[in-house]
Amino acid sequence: MRKTSWMAGALAAAVAGLCAVSASAQTKVTVAMSGWTGFAPITLAKETGIFKKNGIEVEIKKMPTSNRHQAMAAGEVQAITTTVDTHLLYASSGVDVTQVLVLDSSHGGDGIVVRDAINSLADLKGKQVAVQYGGVPQFWLAYVLKKNGLSIGEVQTVNLQPSDAANAFVAGQFDAAVTYEPYLSKVREANGKIIVTSDQTPGVIIDTLAFQPDYIQKNPKVVKAFVDSWFEALDEIKKDEKKAFEIMARDVNQTPEQFATSAKTVLWYDKAGNIEYLTKTMPTFIKEVQDVMLEAKLIRKAPPSLDSMTDTSFVK
Repeated sequence: MRKTSWMAGALAAAVAGLCAVSASAQTKVTVAMSGWTGFAPITLAKETGIFKKNGIEVEIKKMPTSNRHQAMAAGEVQAITTTVDTHLLYASSGVDVTQVLVLDSSHGGDGIVVRDAINSLADLKGKQVAVQYGGVPQFWLAYVLKKNGLSIGEVQTVNLQPSDAANAFVAGQFDAAVTYEPYLSKVREANGKIIVTSDQTPGVIIDTLAFQPDYIQKNPKVVKAFVDSWFEALDEIKKDEKKAFEIMARDVNQTPEQFATSAKTVLWYDKAGNIEYLTKTMPTFIKEVQDVMLEAKLIRKAPPSLDSMTDTSFVK
């Protein structure tokens, strides 16, 4: 009897352990992102325990934009933060993504830096430009050039990550470079010439959080907890900006003062901003982005459905 009781107890413990592992697995989210200032509230939500309070465990993986959809397809990450155009790139390559939250838009946080002899975007024709392929820098360069009568095919592009592009430009390489904060500040500090910033193209560089449709269907509570945690992180910034900036600055290797300067170039989207953008602006904007990318040959084909790339239910 004692042996049977022990075995029953061991079995119950094992089952309980398996259930705990299963529950843990269902509430853990790995998000792929970069050190972009606009994503920093995610770090704040993690470091201040907001995610944990809302019942999810979030792991942050920093990786290049070009690798994030591959990591998602392989099951290494469940969420991706990046721009609308990059999500379109992922979807057109066969990795279905659904955007559930608008994170931020760049208002001067992205820029094209040039040598002193270059006085207009038209002067970039035939010049060497350091720009990251497969991400927002390449799309934004194509967008800005198109608005100024050029195509991206009329410049010589070299593939470099935004941090490397900024460092190479400061070191005297290339005629121009496309980069973003906090790396754009390094160019400013070196007295680099910035010919255009995203402040002059409002609403074009906008970041969103996306999951795969199947994951959303199976884990709606996890997705909702992540979205709610973002809004709470923004509230935390309002409550104690100094403390919040200290936490977020550490993650991007800046001083709080430097981070404060970078933060002025981004707009973080609260709940009201999300409802407004996702329901009214996104349907038209995502179509415009698709058209620019097809014309510039940044994507070979349109995604199967633009409508399925956005889910507004989690921000309401």
